[in-house]
Amino acid sequence: MILIASLLVALVALLHLYFLVLEMFFWTKPLGRKVFRLTPEFAQASKTLAANQGLYNGFLAAGLIWGLTLGAAGLGIKVFFLLCVIVAGVYGAITVGKKILYVQALPAALALGATLAG
Repeated sequence: MILIASLLVALVALLHLYFLVLEMFFWTKPLGRKVFRLTPEFAQASKTLAANQGLYNGFLAAGLIWGLTLGAAGLGIKVFFLLCVIVAGVYGAITVGKKILYVQALPAALALGATLAG
């Protein structure tokens, strides 16, 4: 179970690194506009906000990776950052769109459950 939990935590970290790249580097590019369904004008006007959001996603990924590198000693760190991801995902689902609940919060909730069970 510990291996599955670690794999799920790593998956959540990788997702957030992907979000970082999309929001910081591809927000105004065709890929970013397609993923987030943005007009070129809106993407250009909001690119600084998106970069800030991407940076926060990077911090979430860094925290999860930190927790993974500590092994059993990183349990509290992994739990904290997974809870942060879940809260951000639920908030995003309420304020932006339900898809965020499934893309962000659900994987983190599964990782949290597996981590606590391990």
